[in-house]
Amino acid sequence: MVKKELVSTIVSPLGTMNVLSNAEVSMLQDTNHGGLYHLFRQCALAVLNCDETSDNPYNLIEEFDSFDIRIVQEHRGLKLELINAPGSAFVDGNIIKGIRQSLFCVVRDILYVSSELRGSPRFENGDSSTLTDLVFHILRNAKALIPKQLPNVVVCWGGHSIGQGEYKYTKKVGYQLGLRGLDICTGCGPGAMKGPMKGANLGHAKQRINNSRFIGITEPGIIAAESPNPIVNQLIILPDIEKRLEAFVRFGHGIVVFPGGPGTCEEILYILGILLHPDNAHIPFPLILTGPAEAETYFEQIDRFIGDTLGPDAQHRYKIIIDNPREVAQQMRLGLDEVTRFRRSTGDAYYYNWLLHIEKSFQVPFEPSHETMRALQLDRNQPTHQLAANLRRAMSGIVAGNVKRSGIDTIRAHGPFQLSGDPSIMEDMDRLLGSFVKQQRMKLPGSTYEPCYEIIRKSE
Repeated sequence: MVKKELVSTIVSPLGTMNVLSNAEVSMLQDTNHGGLYHLFRQCALAVLNCDETSDNPYNLIEEFDSFDIRIVQEHRGLKLELINAPGSAFVDGNIIKGIRQSLFCVVRDILYVSSELRGSPRFENGDSSTLTDLVFHILRNAKALIPKQLPNVVVCWGGHSIGQGEYKYTKKVGYQLGLRGLDICTGCGPGAMKGPMKGANLGHAKQRINNSRFIGITEPGIIAAESPNPIVNQLIILPDIEKRLEAFVRFGHGIVVFPGGPGTCEEILYILGILLHPDNAHIPFPLILTGPAEAETYFEQIDRFIGDTLGPDAQHRYKIIIDNPREVAQQMRLGLDEVTRFRRSTGDAYYYNWLLHIEKSFQVPFEPSHETMRALQLDRNQPTHQLAANLRRAMSGIVAGNVKRSGIDTIRAHGPFQLSGDPSIMEDMDRLLGSFVKQQRMKLPGSTYEPCYEIIRKSE
């Protein structure tokens, strides 16, 4: 193994956050159970390691086990002391500006959620609208919400583990979106989360757009496995996957989905479950599934799974466009024009989708364990949008077992998660997940995948 270059230095903030209270410093440096230090260190290390590609959180932790980060309080303000940080974050001994900016985004979001929101009776035990407010407060604190700006944020979803052909296609789509002045929001990792940003960056440069926004939305459980890519210029860390997903659909104005694995399937099920709710039938929300010619079979499998489980109404909520980046961008532009007209006529904000109804079952954090995965109701004796919510939870558990440290630990200790339900639904799920395994969409190529799940039909 090649020994990694390590750098120790002190960095000053880049941005508006430059002072902390003594209590906030103590919170970030608290190493006790429930303290913020370990979370702070994990997220900071992921940001510093943004040029590396790995989806195993243990690799990062073990490779830089001597890394440490400390708060330096001076009369002039806040600084961070980095000890044995990844050398790839530096150029000639100076930290890269984008990485320095993202480091202080970590400080901002972790402190805000922990000191202002977590533990608050209003948010901990709130109803659906209160949880929506929580997401709003986090985005506002990150200065992500821009009043009076016409809808132009396109959320791009897709897998971190994709082939070169699919990756190049995501860049082509991003380029076409960028030429039309659209900003990009992704899960901020590699693969289909990085490609659209790179492409749009070139499109913006050609159009001489100098205020480009490449927003990366992540959460602590996944950031170590999917470090923020270097194009992200606005990093936002939500406290859990459910609030991260809600942030995407409240903040973004339309969604483009590229090929991916169970995480991408989780995202598709999430947005479809919301759009299928009767209260949202009249709300325009452009949703496009797209990929190169070689991904046509993949989207046929996704479309078949959705049709077999959620029905034709769900299939009518999206368009599938194969191997045509320009058409994707044109259709998205038309969709955003419709969103603009709708929000203008209803008085809904351009910067936050308040009117979209999201039930609490899509908002409450799902903690995957062998008990909770086994207890999921995966049958047709429930409203379609609730079935979508439970299928989403199943995919979320598989993502945790694949790339999240807590999920990997659980699988190592107790074996694969067991999923059971309606035989036809389980057959569809087994077929879809099996295709992900064959196409190496579960883990990055070069690693051996050991399934973290087991499909059990109730009739067996």
